[in-house]
Amino acid sequence: MTDGRLLLQQVVEQFTPDSITTIEALGKGNINTTYLVTTSRQPFVLQRINRQVFPKPIDVVENFSIVARHLTEKQRLLKMRYRFAHLLPTISGNAWFEDDAGEIWRAQSYLAGRSLPTVRQTGQANEIGRALGCFHVLIGDLAVEQLHDPLPGFHILPGYLAQFDSLASSFQGPGSADLDQCFAIVEHYRQMAPLLQQAGEQGHLHCRIIHGDPKVDNFLFDTRFDHAVSLIDLDTIGPGLLHYDLGDCLRSCCNRGGESGDPQRIDFDMDSCRAFLAGYKQEMGDSLSRHDKEYLYAAVLLISFELGLRFLSDHLRGNTYFTVRHAGENLQRALVQFALTKRIAQQEVTLRALL
Repeated sequence: MTDGRLLLQQVVEQFTPDSITTIEALGKGNINTTYLVTTSRQPFVLQRINRQVFPKPIDVVENFSIVARHLTEKQRLLKMRYRFAHLLPTISGNAWFEDDAGEIWRAQSYLAGRSLPTVRQTGQANEIGRALGCFHVLIGDLAVEQLHDPLPGFHILPGYLAQFDSLASSFQGPGSADLDQCFAIVEHYRQMAPLLQQAGEQGHLHCRIIHGDPKVDNFLFDTRFDHAVSLIDLDTIGPGLLHYDLGDCLRSCCNRGGESGDPQRIDFDMDSCRAFLAGYKQEMGDSLSRHDKEYLYAAVLLISFELGLRFLSDHLRGNTYFTVRHAGENLQRALVQFALTKRIAQQEVTLRALL
């Protein structure tokens, strides 16, 4: 057994006295390291929280514990069909385990289901809209003050622009036509960057508890039917604008080409957008204010632009934030998100009318 495998075995044993059957990598997340552990009794999910991304990993664990309890209780009272994971303590009763290297590990219950890499039909988009709407209903009465901010500056686009400017000015790597194209897109949309933050400062939009990362593959579907059964990956849950969730979910749900597709073939699918919004309204009703609706188009555009900017910045800094599997992957991801941003802008009139 290698040193890494031995360490992993020792960490797993902190969370269960049962005999361990298998320990396998789970999912294709870009941030944390996640494993599915099967034992003689029941499977569970083990995760090492990435300290480079989450500077206070214990805050992430505490947020998860608070939110998981709240969701479970509300789901029981309202008799909604969605299921949510809960925290599994260590054998000694702690919410997390810290190894000799100072890494923080936590375990949670395993939810059976399947995730979708992309939306393939409008029925799936409708289910995702319903699931996100239900999630917002369930956490709607959770006070912002109860949770830590797990990622200070998360979704604050002017901050990401400042980071990009610093990285671009000191970048010594090779240039390319793709890189020049990305730089040009950044300049084109730069002036719109503060729009959502300004709306919050003006009192048009309000801070609430949000998921923070409701992309398509964070929704679990039933293994037999095309029904969404859960919204997972609660690491980024915390205070923020509802528009961060709506913009992120729509840009992911309506991009049928996926985040690693061909930028030349990327499109923003309006049928998926309609289906998502119908599902979301089915759960949320007419709870969005006039200002909420007014800024929805900006949210979809700017969250797509933001993600492209973050991928581009990580490419410039040497891929220290997002996990990459080959050279140039973050640049390719940036090109996809910027292509999506352009398609959203090209459909502005139709999209504004729909939203």
